[in-house]
Amino acid sequence: MPQPLPEKAHAQLFTDARTQNWFLEEGVPEKLIRDTYDLMKFGPTSANCSPARFIFVMSDEAKKRLNPLLMEGNQAKSMSAPCTVIIAHDLEFHEKIPELFPHNPGAKEWFAEPQMRAETAFRNGTLQGAYFMLAARAMGLDCGPMSGFDRVAVDKEFLRTDAESENWTANFLCNIGYGSGKDVFERSPRLAFDDACKIV
Repeated sequence: MPQPLPEKAHAQLFTDARTQNWFLEEGVPEKLIRDTYDLMKFGPTSANCSPARFIFVMSDEAKKRLNPLLMEGNQAKSMSAPCTVIIAHDLEFHEKIPELFPHNPGAKEWFAEPQMRAETAFRNGTLQGAYFMLAARAMGLDCGPMSGFDRVAVDKEFLRTDAESENWTANFLCNIGYGSGKDVFERSPRLAFDDACKIV
């Protein structure tokens, strides 16, 4: 049976990990980004539908395009990060079900109804976004997840640019890199088990 991870791993993933607002200048190699994705992709989704899509904004030109689409309070800190990830989902994810769920390729039809498909894409894409942050932390990166951007404008500028991504839509953003520790807030309280949970 699997054994609990050591406390050091718990700390790196959860208890010591903090949302970073500012980042060091050290870049994030493409191989590390690819390795992070290749770890994240094993997180479970409904019928292995895997609707999340990731756009890694790294070049100076791409960052200049992104900056005016961010809420003012998110601009400078995002520009300090070597990479801002647009975590999106594909509203037509079901087209890949025959490839991703080969023992039942007809499962594509489970997602034929547009509203149900949109809800599935959002739910599972959000899960994959969380998996991505944990994978990034597991690979030694710091994360700064955030809302506070013009989703419609981000979709138009970065997603609705070609046939492959025309049905992708942004969910949230996450700066990744090596955090400086500057302006990290004091750890906020969390709800106790009895305030947030029931065993029935």
